[in-house]
Amino acid sequence: MQEFSISGQLWTEEGFRAGRLTISDGKIQGCEYGEGLKADYSFPDSYVCPGLIDMQINGGLGFDFTQQPNSVGEVAKALPRWGVTAFLPTYITAPIETYFEALGWLKANAATTKGAIPLGAHIEGPFLNPRYKGAHEETFLRHPSLEETHRLWECAGDCLKLMTLAPELVGALEVANWLHEKGIIVSAGHTAATYEEGLVAFESGIRLVTHLFNAMPSLHHRKPGIVGVSLAAKDTFCGIIVDGIHLHPGIVRLVYRLKGAANILLVTDAMAGMGMPPGKYVLGGQEVIVTDKTARLANFAGTLAGSILTLNQAIANMIVYTDCSVAEAVGMASLNPARLLGIDKRKGRLEAGYDADIAVFKPDNFETLMTLVNGEILYN
Repeated sequence: MQEFSISGQLWTEEGFRAGRLTISDGKIQGCEYGEGLKADYSFPDSYVCPGLIDMQINGGLGFDFTQQPNSVGEVAKALPRWGVTAFLPTYITAPIETYFEALGWLKANAATTKGAIPLGAHIEGPFLNPRYKGAHEETFLRHPSLEETHRLWECAGDCLKLMTLAPELVGALEVANWLHEKGIIVSAGHTAATYEEGLVAFESGIRLVTHLFNAMPSLHHRKPGIVGVSLAAKDTFCGIIVDGIHLHPGIVRLVYRLKGAANILLVTDAMAGMGMPPGKYVLGGQEVIVTDKTARLANFAGTLAGSILTLNQAIANMIVYTDCSVAEAVGMASLNPARLLGIDKRKGRLEAGYDADIAVFKPDNFETLMTLVNGEILYN
């Protein structure tokens, strides 16, 4: 691949510095700092960032990953439009045969998918608490089963990266421990766990909370629950959906103050309506009504059913809602996911030797100007 260069305000963990990246063979070959460095692609006032990584995305562009596993490839082609260079296709509660189909497709096709890179699967369910099922189909919820988990792992192998479960359910910690031994990240979500059950869950190797505050009991001063232990625990990550719907801006500020920038993951939880006009779409087989702001089940309660958020907009919102720095907000959607996934030695930073997964954003609204995946310009 021919060598070329990009200049602009380069992201670092401490802030942005004027500089230039040299790219070839899918890697960042060099990183220089200084004003006025000439480059093939120059963005003097714009943010040049590590590519964004979405750890929880259910679909988009009219496609639902759980119902249409081969649509992962179609959505992957579009994600660079929003600065996303890698993601975990998320499959929600479904019969085990549905997971087999989805995991089989991903294992066979992830390496050759064009666009943003599917890093592996996030299975959200089916071992969830029915009391906090959210938009998951209750018919398919079931008790944690080590046998079923083993069958999923046999089908997926290294393709299974993350599983969300309710840690208070009988058998859940046994499943979590087994997954942890296999190197698979376990997250607590759709859960009624108490504070004490949450402590045990984190001691058992659970490292993440899925869409904090949503699909779990609210924080209460005498019953802090899983939210309380998550906010107080060190070295645990909290995924948050910063769309102005799932969390009030004041709660986003609270999470930032308590967890700090290093322990927050910005996720979209996007569903089929992402990137599409308002209308009727599907999430895991259930009908969802999408407006210009929200996605809700077509049921009496109007239950939130994922979002139509894009990850670059989540960064923009985080900056507005809190007093975090721009660099911190970018890290919540790039370096932090890479750290959790254990790939921060090759993704999540702009340094020589790292994969050339790069996104360039306008400084005023975080609109994407250019995205590269493995050194290839996929959006410009």
